[in-house]
Amino acid sequence: MLVITDRRVLDRQLQDAIYQIEHAQGVVQAIDQDSRQLAQALVDGTKIVVTTLQKFPFVMRGLLALAGGDNSSTSLTGSAGSTDTMAEAQQTQTAKWRQAIAARRYAVIVDEAHSSQTGDSAREMKAVLGARSQAAAAETGEEDQSWEDGLNAVVESRGKQPNLSFFAFTATPKGKTIELFGQVGTSGKPEPFHVYSMRQAIEEGFILDVLRNYTNYDTYFKLLKQADEDPDFPKRRTAVALAQFLSLHPYNIEQKTAVIVEHFRDHVMHRIGGKAKAMVVASSRLHAVRYMQAFQRYIGEHGYDDVRPLVAFSGTVTDPDSGAEFTEPGMNTDVVSGKPISEAALPARFDSPDYQILLVAEKYQTGFDQPLLQAMYVDKRLDGVQAVQTLSRLNRVAPGKEPPFVLDFVNNPEEIQAAFAPYYDQTQLQDRTDPYQLDRLKHELNDMQVYHHHEVEAYAQVFYLPPGQRKAEHHARLQALVQPAVDRYNQLDEERQNEFRDRLSAFVGLYVFVSQIIPYADGDLEQLSAFGRALLPHLRQDHEVVSLSGDVELEYYRLRLVNSGAVELDTDDDAQVTSPSAVGTGDPEEQTAPLSEIISLLNDRFGTDFTEADRLFLQQVKSEAVASEGIRNTALANKFEKFSLGIRPELKKLMVDRMAGNDAIVTRCLNDRDFQEIVFSGLLQEIFKAITTPTLPALSDP
Repeated sequence: MLVITDRRVLDRQLQDAIYQIEHAQGVVQAIDQDSRQLAQALVDGTKIVVTTLQKFPFVMRGLLALAGGDNSSTSLTGSAGSTDTMAEAQQTQTAKWRQAIAARRYAVIVDEAHSSQTGDSAREMKAVLGARSQAAAAETGEEDQSWEDGLNAVVESRGKQPNLSFFAFTATPKGKTIELFGQVGTSGKPEPFHVYSMRQAIEEGFILDVLRNYTNYDTYFKLLKQADEDPDFPKRRTAVALAQFLSLHPYNIEQKTAVIVEHFRDHVMHRIGGKAKAMVVASSRLHAVRYMQAFQRYIGEHGYDDVRPLVAFSGTVTDPDSGAEFTEPGMNTDVVSGKPISEAALPARFDSPDYQILLVAEKYQTGFDQPLLQAMYVDKRLDGVQAVQTLSRLNRVAPGKEPPFVLDFVNNPEEIQAAFAPYYDQTQLQDRTDPYQLDRLKHELNDMQVYHHHEVEAYAQVFYLPPGQRKAEHHARLQALVQPAVDRYNQLDEERQNEFRDRLSAFVGLYVFVSQIIPYADGDLEQLSAFGRALLPHLRQDHEVVSLSGDVELEYYRLRLVNSGAVELDTDDDAQVTSPSAVGTGDPEEQTAPLSEIISLLNDRFGTDFTEADRLFLQQVKSEAVASEGIRNTALANKFEKFSLGIRPELKKLMVDRMAGNDAIVTRCLNDRDFQEIVFSGLLQEIFKAITTPTLPALSDP
């Protein structure tokens, strides 16, 4: 049995849990070192192996190391002969081990089954363990294998393997997860083979309801143009830069820090017998750094000795204003020893009574188990699965722990409700993945003429060579084969670059997923996938970062509590998750009058001066929404109230995507809740009516 995870924190938790069940020496092997350790466990036939998914791509290297190493009873230490003879012996021994490994049957337990299980690391695991993939690789000897044999072996490793049984567990299944691990149910679509719902777990007291106490704040502000001139800036990138300017502004962070610290001291820290802790979710690593500095200043200025923060982020962060560099250990000084706290030691130190608040940026938003977390302060946009996984850090049960508390500076209750809805009861798949989408994407990519077929095939002839035939110069050869496509891409205008890059990224991701659920025998798709993966890192946009230094200043700022209470989830219907290949279709009939009424209402209520051109903008947003297959399916499967709740985030995205068409309306929608409510309510009614109202067929001549 193999227990697979894709995160080291979960890996340690799983090891501890399994050791509690099985203590027999040699039965359980935790892979906490490298791929050679994993290879040794597979060669030895260890009964239970706990490992991360990311080690499997390097198992072949680990087997070769064992075959020529000096620390294993099964190694070839002491073999005589030339270097070539040794290399041949290593290859022979490695082939025997691989065949022995693939001859066994495996139960693969996948914890937190998400997108990583649909990627190339999962394929590498199947290539190592799978009987069908190993049979394809062994059809010809290493010396006789061609690049086409290597290509076929990779294709075979992507599909289902007869000796592998997967058991995947997750509280937040995506459409991909259900398709990959589910079984076809009465609906004709994949379904989970067993469901223990969030609702049932809450009712039975296994987890806590993280939406029972939800408070959100709104930020009101006014930016002032400082520059004497009125320079031109690209709209979308400038909108992002303005949002970044505000969110990183010292006054913004200081005000939120004061709210967090005082709320924690007044309402949280005395709970769970005085052991309660909190997490602050920042929107970036730089935000986390600034928050840590603000916390330290505020706590020092007020002389508080009962609140101590820790900060968690990866790598090194350079502050663009000061040029100073920050690391997680460098910002966390142990209050007991006075030494830096290492990343590995941080969870244990946070678990101690010495620290109460953890500031995070990406790290610890998933897979972090700390039952004493009583509150979470959110200063980051959260959508879909990410919102559920992040807030669920609070749901652990502990003696004396009451329903947790969420204070949100960014998201609103409707958005959080829409994020949780698909996972409250049984998660249902809206539609199965359309496999023909791959061919459509391939056709569109071919038509753009960024790469040529002979370049893709030449790349494959090197890339799929068996490991024993690869040489050092082949890496440079692969880079050279990609370069002509990079040069052609660089000659495209920005719009065409975006179009090609987005389609290629979609093709590569979709192929890696679909090839695991549908048995493909199309080598061309496999070749283009490999070429595309090599090409994508080179397809970068060389846009200058918009700098607003000296041009903008914060003139007015106010935080206001908007709502406090429970976010209720509807248990009548099951929301749905979408497959990765949903595409928009349809050509709805244009209806103009109601949108004119929206424009008229906006002008009357807000004193605006919107015109016919603005009505046409709303019509374009409506048409794009009606043409979206996902939105259409949601409208047809739900009443208007539920449709309206679930589609609001998607409607906002559609408007932002078309921001260049009408900057005034979109900006006002994003910053004025009352204004947004009028626009969205009218648009949602029109979209729902256009989708759900049946149309009579045209009469034909007798």
